[in-house]
Amino acid sequence: MLPITEIAAKLGIAEDDLELYGKYKAKLSNELYKRLCQTAEGGSSGAAGGRLILVTAINPTPAGEGKTTVTVGLGQAMHRIGKKAVVALREPSLGPVFGIKGGAAGGGYAQVLPMEDINLHFTGDMHAITAANNLLCAAIDNHLQQGNALGIDPRQILFKRCMDMNDRALRETIVGLGGRMNGVPREDGFQITVASEIMAILCLADDRADLRRRMENILVAFTYDNQPVYARALGVCGAMTLLLKDAVNPNLVQTLEGTPAIMHGGPFANIAHGCNSVRATRLALRLGDYAITEAGFGSDLGAEKFLDIKCRAAKLKPSCVVLVATARALKYNGGAAKNALGAENLAALEQGAVNLRTHIENLRAFGLPVVVALNRFAGDTPAELELLQKHCAAWDVPLALTEVFTRGGAGGEELARLVCESIETDDGAARFRPLYDLELSLEEKLHAVATKIYRADGVQFTAAARKSLERLEALGFGGLPVCVAKTQYSLSDDPAKLGKPEGFLVTVRDLRVSAGAGFVVAYTGDILTMPGLPKNPAACRMDIDDTGVITGLF
Repeated sequence: MLPITEIAAKLGIAEDDLELYGKYKAKLSNELYKRLCQTAEGGSSGAAGGRLILVTAINPTPAGEGKTTVTVGLGQAMHRIGKKAVVALREPSLGPVFGIKGGAAGGGYAQVLPMEDINLHFTGDMHAITAANNLLCAAIDNHLQQGNALGIDPRQILFKRCMDMNDRALRETIVGLGGRMNGVPREDGFQITVASEIMAILCLADDRADLRRRMENILVAFTYDNQPVYARALGVCGAMTLLLKDAVNPNLVQTLEGTPAIMHGGPFANIAHGCNSVRATRLALRLGDYAITEAGFGSDLGAEKFLDIKCRAAKLKPSCVVLVATARALKYNGGAAKNALGAENLAALEQGAVNLRTHIENLRAFGLPVVVALNRFAGDTPAELELLQKHCAAWDVPLALTEVFTRGGAGGEELARLVCESIETDDGAARFRPLYDLELSLEEKLHAVATKIYRADGVQFTAAARKSLERLEALGFGGLPVCVAKTQYSLSDDPAKLGKPEGFLVTVRDLRVSAGAGFVVAYTGDILTMPGLPKNPAACRMDIDDTGVITGLF
């Protein structure tokens, strides 16, 4: 690794604009952000600067697609062909690191360093978000204990505690037990930190003032007479902002080949909006000719939210989308068994290719050009690769074979050239449009996402969801975009329906507003905001020896 001061110097960043966290990590100062990304009046300067490239994927499978690896490899490849690129990524959450996924900083010769630090505590952003979230929760329960002057109904408290770890036992809890001195007993629960509204707010805020304003607008509860109670009424938003004073600044690290990478924020795309921070993306656009960012899971989740929520809020206009796919994952979508994905299976690949085509069509619905990155695995056969190349040619979408895991940037040069050619001949920024208008009702917006992206026949609401919908509309939140919490494994709300499901309805079981973040969350299927550990957690394979060498994290 190079000293982070040398990585910063590549971008023209002086050491005075770095807040160093050791030798290889730094936060980019608030002064740098103001100087590069804000107008003299203090407002956002929008997306002016470099070209924005979004990396997304088909629906994820147990076989793995390598979206982050391709994102990092593309950044490295851009530098190899003489382009000035900055990678903008999310920070990993400790939950999946120690749960089912392990490390989440890319892989092989296309990863971000220092990998161990990034996957563990990094610069403390996740802990700061957790503390700010739980300070608000503590203030709510203290208010109940101290006389409840606001008249908060304990049965209608919406804001939950959080922690950055998978712990299913904390999904539903009872707090305040043990007598009068321990508070007012009530039902409560935890969600994982990356699902917290504080995380979403941090990722969408322009600056500290905007951060505080958004936190003041969090809807935390309702009173006994069904009036809304916002966080500002509890008087701790200043302290919450104080806890986030450093966390609001993006982090600068590097790839294996010394490409600058900005990592900041980490909302999941299946239960939140799935994008890194607006501040990180804007800095990447200002510091490079190309800003390469990713959105979580498939295009039906992360990309849709990136384009409908983040781009709209931050006035961003992507120039191109890279869609990551693998032959293995498409065979799985075509019905091949997980333990047989290494064997050639043209019939399953043909059947599963419909999932790839659907994601291509989804992205084109936003007016954006698409380049397919076929992440190559050792077991892929020439016949399988040829089949997918023929399909992409028929669909008039360029395809590049990538081998960045084994070859680093050299394995992504074809992809880099295709992306640059696509932008030069058909820059999507001029034609980009969100999927729906904000003037539509919440139900109409959900219908648009369900029918145009998931390919459902429509949306149905449970009785509880319909009641929540009516309440949110009455409170004036009908003009917000929607953030669908949905399984990542299927275009539908049923993880077992692979490929391109047909003849189904998306069932919304509840809706809640993230008023500070600026969107309404619709919960579908069995999606949970606090994951659990698998039978054999990744944590069981991790260790550290007496010399400090870590094993099992990658």
